[in-house]
Amino acid sequence: MATIPIIQDFARHWWVLLLRGLLAVIFGIMAFMLPGITLSTLVLLYGVYSLVDGVAALVIGSRARAWSLVLAGILGVLVGVLTFVFPGITAYWLLILIAAWAIFRGVLEIVTAIQLRRELTNEWMPILGGVLSIVVGFCLVFNPAAGALAMVWLIGAYALVFGVFLIVLSFRLRGLPER
Repeated sequence: MATIPIIQDFARHWWVLLLRGLLAVIFGIMAFMLPGITLSTLVLLYGVYSLVDGVAALVIGSRARAWSLVLAGILGVLVGVLTFVFPGITAYWLLILIAAWAIFRGVLEIVTAIQLRRELTNEWMPILGGVLSIVVGFCLVFNPAAGALAMVWLIGAYALVFGVFLIVLSFRLRGLPER
């Protein structure tokens, strides 16, 4: 049996890439038009993931008698259930976690930049990056609704751009077998 080059296989299934691209573009548009529903959906998907992951950890942990994994599974199931019961609180705390990460990382970036200044002169960019991380973190803490909206828009923009790339690629591949 002859080996078929991968590009020919992609060309034969160009329509799958087109479908993926169209779905990504539709999702991106919906993220901009319906950001509240998009955020709620993302939070619920996180809840599903946490619940399924928790159950899997419980099953594996109990069979292997790995009690740390059992505890992680219990926590995962608990977080999953709480996500469905309190989706708004989950979205809020997820943003607070992102904000805390940005602030902590910003502080570490500044510390690293100061340490680098011993070796490099006039190195201000890492300090500026650290300050920017801290500012973004505090903006998320003090205005989480705007942070949630920005996160949804960022995901929507990514989906739009990625979808357009897939659509263009699908049409380029569609014409490939003819060449």
